[in-house]
Amino acid sequence: MNGIFEQGLTPNLPEPTPEPDEWMRRLGALPLMHHPGERWQYHISNDLLGVLVARVTGQTFETFLRERIFEPLGMKETSFHVSADKIDRLPPLYAPDPQTWGVSCVGRGQGGRHSQPPAFHGGGGGLCSTADDYHAYFQMLLNHGMHGAKRILSRSAVQLMTTNRHTPEQQAARSVMARDNVHVSFGQGQHGGWGSAWRYASTGVTTRPSVSSVGTAEHSTYADPNNQLTGILLTQVGLSAPDSARLIHDFWTTIYQANED
Repeated sequence: MNGIFEQGLTPNLPEPTPEPDEWMRRLGALPLMHHPGERWQYHISNDLLGVLVARVTGQTFETFLRERIFEPLGMKETSFHVSADKIDRLPPLYAPDPQTWGVSCVGRGQGGRHSQPPAFHGGGGGLCSTADDYHAYFQMLLNHGMHGAKRILSRSAVQLMTTNRHTPEQQAARSVMARDNVHVSFGQGQHGGWGSAWRYASTGVTTRPSVSSVGTAEHSTYADPNNQLTGILLTQVGLSAPDSARLIHDFWTTIYQANED
């Protein structure tokens, strides 16, 4: 894992990321972390899929997403960067400073990394969006891939996305990782499993199944097909502080406790 950070292969972090061909070259120079199928590793596979989509379609990954997903769903404010006339709407991101024990700004709007198009369009994160756009996407998932009368994703694709694909051994290893890594869950672990690129989760004491988002740790978004419920929680503090992890957990527990059905 350290090699991934040292080679600058984490597009959703503030460090500059190389363009896709160089990214692939650096990734190819690293050994496998585990034998195929032995363990599950968060994130890097989705970035690789983004590069493959771009190569197969002959488009940038963002162009592919815009034509296939964003425009059909009316997601007009979702992209890998924010234009100059809208950048004032992008709030700063804060995180604890281990040197001063205070809070520092680690992500800015104007002059920040989202104010310019990135060299790498990460399949695992990096998009900027709004609550309305995000809701449109999750509502499409609740509708089994449909948006009004238009099909965006096939029903089978949505089913693959929303079905846990972990083996019991992978599930156990993931739970250990979540408990032991302070920046993942602050000892709370993770509920549920993972489907094809999405987390299949259960939340709080209710253990209701739902589909949660993957990407930046500053938000939590669920789509629950059993209750036809979508919820979006947006914060300005990264998951590098325990309050964020607890807030996300409490938010979903409260939602389900308030659900009369």
